[in-house]
Parts: sequence; C-alpha cells; structure tokens
Amino acid sequence: MLHIGVVGVGNMGFHHVRIYSELAKEGKVELVGVADANFERAKEVAEKFKTRAFADYRKLIKKVDAVSIAVPTSLHRQVALEFIENGVHVLVEKPIAESIESAEEIIKAAKNKGVVLMVGHVERFNPGVLKLKEVLDGGLIGKIVTLTAKRVGPLPPQIKDVGVIVDLAVHDIDVMSFLLGDKVKSVYARAGSAKNPLELEDYAIIMLNFGDATGIVETNWLTPHKVRTLSVVGTEGIAKLDYITQKLVIYNHEWVKEAKVNVKEPLRNELEHFVECVETGRGPWSLGKMASMR
Repeated sequence: MLHIGVVGVGNMGFHHVRIYSELAKEGKVELVGVADANFERAKEVAEKFKTRAFADYRKLIKKVDAVSIAVPTSLHRQVALEFIENGVHVLVEKPIAESIESAEEIIKAAKNKGVVLMVGHVERFNPGVLKLKEVLDGGLIGKIVTLTAKRVGPLPPQIKDVGVIVDLAVHDIDVMSFLLGDKVKSVYARAGSAKNPLELEDYAIIMLNFGDATGIVETNWLTPHKVRTLSVVGTEGIAKLDYITQKLVIYNHEWVKEAKVNVKEPLRNELEHFVECVETGRGPWSLGKMASMR
C-alpha cells in the first residue's frame, strides 16, 4: 500500500490530509503523517485525522513513498527537492515554484530520479471543466474565439509571499491552455497593489494570445465575495461555467441547455489521480507530467 504524507497543513494542506484520510479508510493509501513548522497546528490536524505529527518535514522523508507539499510558494523548491532527491513522488501545490528557474530545477530533478511530479492545478479536475473540455472538443459551440474568466474575492490571510496573479490567475491561465490544448503565445497585463499590506499586486487584468483564440482573466483580492466563472465564446454559441457550483450552460441561437455534470470535489479527483499516477507510472494531467516516467 502507498505510504503518503502531507507537508504544510494550513488551509489547503488540511484538505489534502482530510482526503488522504478518506482514502486510507477505503484501504487505498496509508496516511503516515503530517508535518508543519507550526507543531501545534500539525498536532491538531494529526489528532483529528488519526495520524502522526512532525515539526520537521525531513522526518517524513524516509517514511513515505509519496507526499503532498502545501507550504508557502517560496519554500516549494527547497522542500520538493529534498523529497525528490530521496526518491519520493511529489505533488506540489500550484504554483510549482516562485520562479521559472526554480520550477525547471524541480522538473529536472524529478526526471533524473524517475519520480512522479505533479502540480496541484485543482481546476483541471473540476468536473465542470472536464465537461466543458468535452463540449469544446466536440465542436458544440464551433471554433473558439474568446475565453473570459473572472476569479475574484477577499484576500486570504495566509497568502503572504505571492500576489494575486500567481495565487489566483494561474488557475484560469492553466485551464484555458488545457481547454485549447495549446500554450500562450504572448501576454498583455495591467496589475497593481491597491490595498495589499505587503504591496504585492492585488488586482490584474490579463490578456492571453493563443493565436486563433484570446483569453481574458480578471482577478483581484478586493471583491468582498468569491466569484469563479468562465465564459467561452465560439462561432456557433457560448458556454458559461461556474467553477464553484460546477454548473455548465450552453447557449446558441435556438436553444439553452444545461450540461449534465457529475458533481464531485475537484481536490478528491486530483489526489486520486496522483495516487493512480504513482502506482502506475502514468503521467499526470498537469505540468509535472514531463517528469513522470519511472
């Protein structure tokens, strides 16, 4: 059975532990332990999910086959490399690292050690996004012209080392690339810091050139309520997705249809996929697939 752990048990890491605990009850993994520099927090989470707590993540390295890393972005490179160098399969929360250079170093290390590396782009595992991909690939709304995303809400207090582009907009940039099966050709953006106490950008408008299609992402930490939506305009219709409710509606000149989406927690889908990739050696759906061949 796969021995697995979680490093960093703040907001996102807590949910990784919760789901691995569910998988453990189903006999799919063994949740070996959790680690956090805040040992009181680690103990609290470990007690809740009946596992072991560690203050030093290095004590987990020899105990696990795979690990989820949900520490602050600035620590991704350091923590990921230590596990990778010891042959441990790694899921690192998005963004993979704080810089391109660090990201490339992590990917190269995983390739060299032959371990699975997966990046936690959770929206790729949103059933609404997967259904939208099916709709677009089937040509139901014709040739894609524009994709417009709105991802706004209040500032999460735990985010202190990156701005809103890296924390939020990266989701929609990745989803658009996934839906189109293509990479961004060029980018134009306006961003700034209106209220962020650390003077990191807290609002941005981003225009993405995919060649034939154009993506627009509006994101901020200024809106008092959370909005997560995506509209895709094609030559024969339009598709509108609410990421939160997973509701997908298709419109054309003659009718309006709501797609049948099998609603499920995206993070559960993501972690099940990670476990499957580790067990089979199959490449994950996210950036880390470049390093997944054992």
